[in-house]
Amino acid sequence: MSRPRVYILGGAQSDFANNLYRSGGDIASLFIDTVRQGLDACALDPADVEVGHVGNFVSSLFTGQSQLGGFFGHVDPAMATLPASSHEAACASGSMALLAAMADLQAERYGVACVVGIEVMRNVPGDDAANNLRPAAWASQEWQDTPYVWPCAFDNMIDEYQQRYGLDKQHLYAIAQQNFDNAKLNPNAQSRNWQFGPDSFSDDDTANPRISGNIRRQDCGQITDGAAVVFLASEQRARDYAKQRGIALESLPYIKGWGHINAPIAFAEKLRLGAGQPAIFPHIQQLFSQTLQRAGMTSINDVDGLEVHDCFSITEYMIIDHCGLYSPGEAWKAIENGDIAPGGKLPVNMSGGLIGLGHPVGATGVRMALDASKQVRQTAGGYQIAGAKNIMTFNLGGSATPCASLIIGRD
Repeated sequence: MSRPRVYILGGAQSDFANNLYRSGGDIASLFIDTVRQGLDACALDPADVEVGHVGNFVSSLFTGQSQLGGFFGHVDPAMATLPASSHEAACASGSMALLAAMADLQAERYGVACVVGIEVMRNVPGDDAANNLRPAAWASQEWQDTPYVWPCAFDNMIDEYQQRYGLDKQHLYAIAQQNFDNAKLNPNAQSRNWQFGPDSFSDDDTANPRISGNIRRQDCGQITDGAAVVFLASEQRARDYAKQRGIALESLPYIKGWGHINAPIAFAEKLRLGAGQPAIFPHIQQLFSQTLQRAGMTSINDVDGLEVHDCFSITEYMIIDHCGLYSPGEAWKAIENGDIAPGGKLPVNMSGGLIGLGHPVGATGVRMALDASKQVRQTAGGYQIAGAKNIMTFNLGGSATPCASLIIGRD
């Protein structure tokens, strides 16, 4: 079934290296400043925005602040009565906000939507931050014997890969090192100025300390303060926007395909559903299939790059393993052959990803969409994929419970 097109007019992201509270900010100033930067970047009149959507996971725990949609009214007087809603799906919250905004536009309820993803996480001690993120698992049932739920959870994913197919940790270190290298080219990356030594991507307990099992420091996505915003438009409003600025409608990226799937929250149940199947997580294969199909594409070879959810190096490995580039269990080939490297046939996380760029949880899905739109507009600067026409995002929450993807491109 043909669906009305949804265009991306542009947007902005904050500097993910900024420690918000140390610099005198708070979640309100981060929200307001990022939306204003996005409006400026698009040369968009605030009065043209008709609806707002916010992706956020746990602001109420980290900052004590909920009702984030109320901050639209402080961006500009024209947005004082903007209808707005918030969306929570753990690390996939930003993608849920995007999907909801798309539905608003395709239903013709509104013509232009502002989608904000935001999280503040560096204002509390590390143990408190880890505990605040626990609710993305089945909090009363899973990983009760550790304060660090997510390193433990994704160490279990490593165990599953080792049992099913065998796994060389050097491939995971290669993913982490590549994402940190890519981040050095991104002016908004949290780690762009970090320095690493010759043993930083190894089993050296000093240079790369163990966090949980096989998970070490450089395997981990970052704890980040940050926000991202994109402005979506219906085809008619995008046409009007382009005409007013003397640009071709075809110069604007649009969302060619989308996917959304939800698995049982319990990690053990996910593994049970995949038992005896070629791939560990059949629902993730299904997500790739539905997204490509909705975009009118037949395989992952029809896209020019991926922005994926590398909350840990094993997560990126798992996503590559399910995308169809190689058979299940053979993601290592994409690493050894240079397929996912800059200049490869399917570059992954040219932005630096969650490991290098940073992971403000509620912002990640929106940030991925923004980076994908930059790639297809050829405005990604130092981390541009040459000639990119179609970029796919893959955003997940918890232990791959909510999963969402977009294919963003131009004709």
